[in-house]
Amino acid sequence: MQHIKRWVTSLVLAPIFLWILIKGSTLLFAVLVSVVAIFAIREYLRIIFGNDEGPISNTIEIITYIVSMSLVTTACLGSWEVLFLILAMNLMALSIFVLSRFADNHAVFDIIAKQVLGIVYIPVSLSLLVFVRELDGGIFWIIWLLLVVFANDTGAFYTGTFFGKRAISPNISPNKTIEGSLGGLAASMIIGFIFCQLFFNDLSLTFLSIPVSFMLAVAGQIGDLFESAMKRSSNIKDSGRILPGHGGMLDRIDGLLLAIPVLYVYLVFFI
Repeated sequence: MQHIKRWVTSLVLAPIFLWILIKGSTLLFAVLVSVVAIFAIREYLRIIFGNDEGPISNTIEIITYIVSMSLVTTACLGSWEVLFLILAMNLMALSIFVLSRFADNHAVFDIIAKQVLGIVYIPVSLSLLVFVRELDGGIFWIIWLLLVVFANDTGAFYTGTFFGKRAISPNISPNKTIEGSLGGLAASMIIGFIFCQLFFNDLSLTFLSIPVSFMLAVAGQIGDLFESAMKRSSNIKDSGRILPGHGGMLDRIDGLLLAIPVLYVYLVFFI
């Protein structure tokens, strides 16, 4: 039943995402990605502050949501200067927060560190997706990225289910195995090769996609384990329940968050 829910959710949401990606404006796509960022950062705050005695500061939540949405939506301008300005404003707001709370709570810098990590981890990474869309062939590269990352997830899951014996990181995620990891890497490189040739019809580019697919798969698996470590530290199974069969938004995009910068660097500096 869980697998059926996963596939049904994917089949319902995928056409909507693809329509906005292909037919929508850059601004509409940025708004969609910013909504994803808001849900993901909300789950991140819930996880990362899960073991704290007091509730999450409303001020920190508001700052985080505003900065997250601003980073992704303004990425449609294609200006790194604007993104750096927003990050600087975030630090300014956090500095004021520290000055107002330090007398009552000397551990306020722990809160700040967690917020900054979340901003870099989620909205900064997702904003690069908007930058990728504006590159030559960017729409196809985003589709290709999703296929490679999701092939990694699917390949790892089914290979690990049927052949997995040795846990890759038992202290973080006992169900993830070395065999599953290898299956995910293989699936990513195969899918990456096939769809790169279909999308771009350039054999030399297609062969170059093999090592990139491998790096994307490795980044995706590291991202998956990173989120699992966060959840285990707070004794949380799923980051949320917004996506039936998948859990939370962060559960669905955890591997994608570290893979997006890898693809962006590849497209900007090596293509």
